[in-house]
Amino acid sequence: MSTPTPPHDQLPVPASLPQAAQAAAARGEPLVVMVTLRGCAFCDVVRRHHLLPMLRRGEVHAVQVDMLDRATPLEGFDGRRTTGYELARAWRIGVAPTLLFLDARGRELAERLEGMGLAEFYGPYLEERLRQARQRLRTR
Repeated sequence: MSTPTPPHDQLPVPASLPQAAQAAAARGEPLVVMVTLRGCAFCDVVRRHHLLPMLRRGEVHAVQVDMLDRATPLEGFDGRRTTGYELARAWRIGVAPTLLFLDARGRELAERLEGMGLAEFYGPYLEERLRQARQRLRTR
């Protein structure tokens, strides 16, 4: 399953979470999954001001799933077909944006980054979660 090329202002939507996580792991990076909502202004800020620039610079391996999308199929970490809606429920996500930092098996490596809070602190919080995730990834 390949990941289609996203519009320039969007993160890729994975066809397979295991493949996306393996690609991140091959680079020694956690997979950053942004759980988002269509039309969510805070999601757009996180995507455009943080994740997309980092992705373009090769600093993160990030994808997005829409927590209300019941139609777009993707492969979950258990190998079964699922949707963004089903994943958000399984992950118990109730707010967008939520960032998850995952290893190749879908295990969380750092505390989730939920919501946006104060915009000026988001970048440092994101950097700290990435540092934690990378450190845990190296010790596994």
